[in-house]
Amino acid sequence: MRRYLAELIGAYILVFAGTSAIVVNDLSGGAVTQLGIALVFGLVVTALIYTLGDISGAHLNPAVSVGFWAAGRLPGREVAPYALSQIGGALLASLTVRLLFGDHTNLGATLPVGGAPQSFLLEVILTFILMLTIISVATGAREKDMMAGVAIGAVVGLEALFAGPISGASMNPARSLGPALVSGRLDALWVYVSAPLVGAYLAIFACRCLREEGCCT
Repeated sequence: MRRYLAELIGAYILVFAGTSAIVVNDLSGGAVTQLGIALVFGLVVTALIYTLGDISGAHLNPAVSVGFWAAGRLPGREVAPYALSQIGGALLASLTVRLLFGDHTNLGATLPVGGAPQSFLLEVILTFILMLTIISVATGAREKDMMAGVAIGAVVGLEALFAGPISGASMNPARSLGPALVSGRLDALWVYVSAPLVGAYLAIFACRCLREEGCCT
């Protein structure tokens, strides 16, 4: 139960911080900027990995949990509780954002700018890169593990910086479900639920091709 609680709290903090940055940027006429939003997402992920990583692994993301299951690093019975905890945290975060900024239309929901197919492909690629980074830094020497939070947070921030204006750079079904359900903006929600799962699984397949036998089985 401690692992599930850690995932709920972690997803809450991630979605609250990230979507609040988006909402404040909108309400302030762009004071936060796209660079600021990307930094918020990257830095909060980095902090959460060091805070909760030794408890639950700090997945914070159903797609990452599915990826660890596909890699043989998370028992199948753990996937649903992890995902439900993450989604629950995201919903609570979006309810909090609604309480604070009730007049905002979408509460930081991820919405396609250039069309659903474009965002689907972009989210697959973004999640592939993220999951490949995660599974790689979680393997090997202790020195590599110590830098995991920095590496993963940097990838999240980088992807949010260049892809955020197009697809929202979700890479995380929970992060998209929370604000979408609370705001009622369900536009192309299927993109943000399915694409990260596809990208995560493709990353594990790539890991099997690249790394030593037994790494991702």
